[in-house]
Amino acid sequence: MQFQQLQYFVAVVETRHFTRAAELVHVAQPSLSQQIKALERELGADLFLRARGNITLTDAGEALLPLARRILADADTARHEVQELVQLRRGRVRLGATPSLCTGLLPDVLRAFHDRYPGIRLLIEEGGSHDLVRELARGALDLALVVLPLPTQAPALTTVELLREGLVVVSSPEAPVPGRGGRAVEIADLERERLVMFRHGYDLRELTVAACRSAGFEPEFAVEGGEMDAVLGFARAGLGVAVVPRMVAARAGRGLRVTPLARPGLHRTIALAHRSDVAPPRAARELQRMLLER
Repeated sequence: MQFQQLQYFVAVVETRHFTRAAELVHVAQPSLSQQIKALERELGADLFLRARGNITLTDAGEALLPLARRILADADTARHEVQELVQLRRGRVRLGATPSLCTGLLPDVLRAFHDRYPGIRLLIEEGGSHDLVRELARGALDLALVVLPLPTQAPALTTVELLREGLVVVSSPEAPVPGRGGRAVEIADLERERLVMFRHGYDLRELTVAACRSAGFEPEFAVEGGEMDAVLGFARAGLGVAVVPRMVAARAGRGLRVTPLARPGLHRTIALAHRSDVAPPRAARELQRMLLER
């Protein structure tokens, strides 16, 4: 019994017509008929009752049909599993992340992923959460690390919370200690500081400005409009203080003073997102697993 014969048999059952079945499986009708007859000879029983214009299953055909369908389904599953395994040797993952996460969270995880799957290309899109949500919606990304909550008009995305990260204040060691010189900075203390601020649309900008306004004042900017590296550089140069994620500050190296914010402080919630209507490719799902288990 050959796999191809079972394919032809099921095609005839589904179409109830030998010619249409041959078209369905892209083979000449005489070849299909010959293979069905060969299968019947091997089984020692007719599978079809062939009356003019009417093809029905015999008892032997009824017995074979669920077994044939199961064999074909198992073969299809095996083919997909092997193809997905191959994708972990070759392929790509398109991951979006904010610049702060590219600096703080991703390097170690991406290194571990690359060591395990060296044939997978990692394509990283760096941008703000709002931009990444748009890129996910149009299918340009497989996964994205975004800041919650999502924009109110965000498309249908599936999100899994990854971490809740605290923010800290960074400044030049040569500048006066921010705030009142204590071990922690109150949000209200930032009224006396000039801030180095991120560009518009940056989640850290919105979070910091909202906290200042809740404390009853409008923050003053020494310089604004930068990405993460620029903001750290400006703070290091003494232009002002900046509010940045704790992981970023820890990786920033020498030349920055790091001061925590007094309780309850400021935090942001990071989530891993993908489109709800499309399952990520196997390689992207594996990276997702590694991020969640990091």
